[in-house]
Amino acid sequence: MQCERNAASADALNYFLPLDNVLLPMNGLIGKRLEIRASERITCVACGKSSNKSFNQGYCYRCFIKLAACDMCIMKPETCHHHLGTCREPDWGVKHCMIPHVVYLANSSGLKVGITRETQIPTRWIDQGAGQALPIFRVATRRLSGLIETTLAAHVADKTKWQALVKGEYAEMDLAAERDRLMTLCAAELAALEAEFPGQIERVQADVLSLNYPVQQFAVKAKSFSPDKEPAVGVLTGIKGQYLLFDTGVLNVRKYTGHEWEVTVL
Repeated sequence: MQCERNAASADALNYFLPLDNVLLPMNGLIGKRLEIRASERITCVACGKSSNKSFNQGYCYRCFIKLAACDMCIMKPETCHHHLGTCREPDWGVKHCMIPHVVYLANSSGLKVGITRETQIPTRWIDQGAGQALPIFRVATRRLSGLIETTLAAHVADKTKWQALVKGEYAEMDLAAERDRLMTLCAAELAALEAEFPGQIERVQADVLSLNYPVQQFAVKAKSFSPDKEPAVGVLTGIKGQYLLFDTGVLNVRKYTGHEWEVTVL
């Protein structure tokens, strides 16, 4: 899904679903009964070739085992090995990993720490369904962001609880206070990293960003649809992050990247 946000407004985010060569506005479908089914067509998001199965959210098998974007260090950035000269695609690594990253705190279904490329703010937070987000570090490389994230993750979650997210289990919190708490708890470890990587780690003093999602009603049960096996049918009651919320369950759109969908308004 694609999303638009008016930086000068607190109104709900606007979502669009790419279908063929058009963008289907999704906010206007909230309250309507939909059927979403997946055809047998799967297209690799990297090479554009047809595939019988999707790997790592949209890649064919050949690209999955070949591309740096599918390496394990994408999931565990602290294990980035570009500096060792062993990256699958060194030029790709320069463009995507050896650039400024941000370490942040977010609140979607509770407090979590995360990382993203600086250019992906606030897209990353919207994708996760965060109601609040706060940048706390700006660093020179992806590996550095992962080292800091791992340090902070000893005291706070680094994953979103998707079941709580789709059920609307959310309460605002003081992210600035949580930042200060973590800085104190991890003072020695953070000081050691700053000494090891001088001039590459910047502590950020920023305002908390609040995000508002178009939701009339959250899911009663965290039942996940699999439209490649059976169609998702129900009244669309809201959209949060990568999830379409129905009165009958939820659909993780990101999981089906590369799949061709048929959307019918009933």
